[in-house]
Amino acid sequence: MSDGFQYFDIIIFAMIAAFLVLRLRSVLGRRTGAEKPRDGLFPRVGVKRDAATDNVVNLPDPSHPREDLPPQGAPRAATPAAGLAQIRTADPAFDPGAFVQGARGAFEIIVNAFAHGDTATLRPLLSDEVYERFAEAIRHRAEVKETLETQLVAMKSADIDEAQLNGRTAFVTVKFVSDQINATRAADGKVVEGEPEHIVEKTDFWSFARNTRSQDPNWLLVATRSA
Repeated sequence: MSDGFQYFDIIIFAMIAAFLVLRLRSVLGRRTGAEKPRDGLFPRVGVKRDAATDNVVNLPDPSHPREDLPPQGAPRAATPAAGLAQIRTADPAFDPGAFVQGARGAFEIIVNAFAHGDTATLRPLLSDEVYERFAEAIRHRAEVKETLETQLVAMKSADIDEAQLNGRTAFVTVKFVSDQINATRAADGKVVEGEPEHIVEKTDFWSFARNTRSQDPNWLLVATRSA
C-alpha cells in the first residue's frame, strides 16, 4: 500500500514541476536565437535615432594617447568610398549615415565620461588598449589632484575620413571638427594648462572597429589622434 502512495507522490511532484516550468516560461519567455540585437549608439538600417545635439560636454586634454590602427601593413582602401563599399559587401546592413550619427553620440559620451573619470561608462565603448590608456590618464589625474575642464562650444562637423575592411573587421575613422575651451586646474584651482576663456578650433580623428559577423551593431573606439 505504501508503494502506491509513493508512486502517487511522484506523480504529484512531477505535475507541480511541470506547472512551475510553464509559469516561468510564460513570465521570462524563451530564447529562439532570432532575438533582435540591443539598440546602441550605432543603429542599423531601419533603426531611427534622434539627431545628436551640440550640448556642452567635457573633452579629453591634448595629451590624449593615440594608437595606430588598423594594423600597420594592412591593405588600405584607395578612398573612403571604396572602403565603405568593402564594408557594405561584408555587412549589407551597414549604413554610413547612421554610423556617423552613432559616432557623434559616442564622441560626446566618451569624452564626458573621461573628464569625469567614469571608467564604468568607458569600459564597454573602448577597445582594451584604449581603455587602459584612458584609465591610466584618469588615475594619474586623480593622483596629482588635477581636474580637466573641456567645453565643447560647437561641433562643426563629423565626417568619415577613412574606411577599410581588414579580414572580418571593419575600421572607420571619423574626423571631428569642433570649437572647444580646454583647461587643466590644480587642486587649488589654479590653471596649469590651457586657457579657460579662449575658444580653439580642434580637429580630432577617432577610429572605430567592429567585427562584421557580429550581431551587435555597436563599434569600439580603437584609436584617437588630434591634428
